[in-house]
Amino acid sequence: EILMDYRQLSTEEKQKIKTLGELKASGYTPTDVKDELRINLLKKLREGNDVFPGVFGYEETVIPELERAILAKHSINLLGLRGQAKTKIARLLINLLDEVVPVIKDSELHEDPLAPILETTIGYLEEHGDSTPISWVHREERYTEKLATPDVTVADLIGDVDPIKAASLKLPYSDPRVIHYGLVPRSHRGIFVINELPDLQARIQVALFNILQEGDIQIRGFKIRLPLDIQFMFTANPEDYTNRGSIVTPLKDRIDSQIITHYPESIETGKKITGSEAHYETEVRKKIHIPEIAKDLIEQVAFEARDSEYIDEKSGVSARLTISAFENLLASAERRLEINGEEETVVRMGDFLSIIPSITGKVELVYEGEQEGAADVAYSLIGKAIRSRFTDLFPDPENFRKKKDVELINPYQGVVSWFESGNEAFIQSDIPQKDYLAELEKIPGLAEMINRFCPDIDQQEKPCFMELALHGLAEFSLISKKHNARGLQFKDLLSGMLSESPEKGRSARDHDEDRFEDA
Repeated sequence: EILMDYRQLSTEEKQKIKTLGELKASGYTPTDVKDELRINLLKKLREGNDVFPGVFGYEETVIPELERAILAKHSINLLGLRGQAKTKIARLLINLLDEVVPVIKDSELHEDPLAPILETTIGYLEEHGDSTPISWVHREERYTEKLATPDVTVADLIGDVDPIKAASLKLPYSDPRVIHYGLVPRSHRGIFVINELPDLQARIQVALFNILQEGDIQIRGFKIRLPLDIQFMFTANPEDYTNRGSIVTPLKDRIDSQIITHYPESIETGKKITGSEAHYETEVRKKIHIPEIAKDLIEQVAFEARDSEYIDEKSGVSARLTISAFENLLASAERRLEINGEEETVVRMGDFLSIIPSITGKVELVYEGEQEGAADVAYSLIGKAIRSRFTDLFPDPENFRKKKDVELINPYQGVVSWFESGNEAFIQSDIPQKDYLAELEKIPGLAEMINRFCPDIDQQEKPCFMELALHGLAEFSLISKKHNARGLQFKDLLSGMLSESPEKGRSARDHDEDRFEDA
């Protein structure tokens, strides 16, 4: 009851408490950090609040496991491939801490006024009693994060003797006051996160054994035992276990809960993640309309990459790929907007060429992919994404290849016949909107095809869908598509094949050997 009375005080009321005597009178009793997380989590669950805002796709998998681990007061290891929000989840744990907590003023380790751990602090309390000054620490200051790298030392994490402090205070090295404490002791009463734990050298991992098991540390030859109060969280990538290092077995045994993360399982979840994480200027966003199909295609590229034979699945395909690709897509539209002096624009299919740099830098290629080339693999992934989404909007062209009366029933025959008559369309990357629309509208039957199969789309998105139809027909080998520095050229499949060199005809850029068999 006393604890609940104190916890009902507002932050402003707590910060008015300035001495140990006033703190005692408030009914304050020490609460360790794991109990603090547990109490605040239970409160959020009862009130139906979002415990981990901005984390999508984990509602039925990772988050329930994480909440159970917190309620069980466990140390936690988040195990998963890169770009699976492991660090973001760790940082969101801050929201489960009290907004402020009392500490002994100027305490080196944020010690609890009613539960000091250093001998010097205990002596200070005995000397000053209830007049001991109190200060308040915000929860943001109680979070410590360290990236595990091979150069991390025991002194960095645990501490060491500070010869400068010994000299300035004129103390011998045997005096505990000459100790310089590392990151772990300084995280007392807070959350300590080690990212990429397997990258930490084995001898450094050993230094964490006693802290996890007994809550104490040892610094050189000092007889020191500090009952540290820390919520430990680690992140690790399965790839690191074989490529760069591993978690030593005794340490792994001491981590109470290991929670496995994963990539988005649906396009819709992927779009939520990309939309919440992508950075772009608000004023720019108002001028650029992004069709929903463009967002779908961005996510589909990531799904295709995770299934690609050219990409190392053990490395994974980070969610940062789609975030970066989305930002590049907007940048392409913004650049065109300024070049043409237009007030507004709509994202085009041609803008997807701008996301290739976002793909090439974020995938690890296997040997076959390296032979093909990163840019060609990226181009291939975009093509496969278009192919996958095309059949959600239009009839599958493969169904019409099996029928004899193609001239009568094939909804694409009018467009294809126009190209077969020797016509071509060249859509330059940065042409004004009116020229872009004119180039599409000169293809007979293309606008009618959109009206027939996509009747409910926003009219300003219609040109994007018309261009998408051309890309889809090229992916299904009904017409050819060729990319050059100025834009995209669409023409008859046979003439397109003859205009390409044999080497390009078998590259990942034209990725479909079936195209040539079909032809």
